Amino acid sequence: MSPPTPLKILLAMAFVVGCWAYSPTGIHLGLQAYEPGHLALLRFLLASLLMAVIAAFKGVRLPQWRDVPLLFALGFFAVSLHHVALNIGQQGVSAGASSVLAQSSPLFSTLLARFVFKDHVSVWRWGCVLLGLIGVVIVMAGDKGLGGIDAHGLLILLAAVSWSFYFALQKHHTGRYDGLTLTCYTVWCGTALLLVYLPGLADQVVRAPVKVQIAVIGLGVFPSALAYLAWAFVLAHVDLSRAAMTLYLVPPTAMAIASVALGERPAMIVIVGALVVLTSVLALNLERRVGGVRAVGV
Repeated sequence: MSPPTPLKILLAMAFVVGCWAYSPTGIHLGLQAYEPGHLALLRFLLASLLMAVIAAFKGVRLPQWRDVPLLFALGFFAVSLHHVALNIGQQGVSAGASSVLAQSSPLFSTLLARFVFKDHVSVWRWGCVLLGLIGVVIVMAGDKGLGGIDAHGLLILLAAVSWSFYFALQKHHTGRYDGLTLTCYTVWCGTALLLVYLPGLADQVVRAPVKVQIAVIGLGVFPSALAYLAWAFVLAHVDLSRAAMTLYLVPPTAMAIASVALGERPAMIVIVGALVVLTSVLALNLERRVGGVRAVGV
């Protein structure tokens, strides 16, 4: 097969940014009728069903038994823990601020690289982490005020840490599966772990208003399924550090979507904090590209 054109790759990147930028707004709408755990389960039941259809047409081979624990670990960090923590956190954090905090995962990837995988971390990268954490505090303080910093913001940071663990595990322990296969099994395993929230879900589905149902269907189809597949397509043709640059467009796009759909108007201090966080993450990736060190996570 001939390689895809640059335009096709660019469109795939734009699609990923749009899908993941919609996610904070979709979560806020979904939380109007669903409990955080139920929302995560319903979202990924829809995503799992869609991926099963795609897998049936594309062909996804069975995993090796020795890889099953790893696949469940990937599902736990990428789906179960990440999205439950994110949903609970967004009960007390705006969609725009949430998108910024969620993008802080490369900061925690650096800490994982040093303290878990014993990688060398340069002074430059330590400086980037410190700057990024200062930006995180600014965002959390600016979103609800200094007196409004509570566990909700910390739970979104937990979601970012969970995402970092997912990418670290993916880097250090996988390579035997293509992007589609790994994405499918990660989502399916994570959804299986979310089945603990199944009791009571049917009742919430029946009582949820139509606009919330549409928002949740959008979450299941676009950010939870198609965006992951599009991202796997991008990574198959573009270097990770280069592709990750496009993800810095997610927070401003998320803020724009939230301003239209939710009427949010981020405070100037939140915007300043967002710039600090994104600058620190950008500096991390630039240092890795110049120094030839591969990124642990996006």
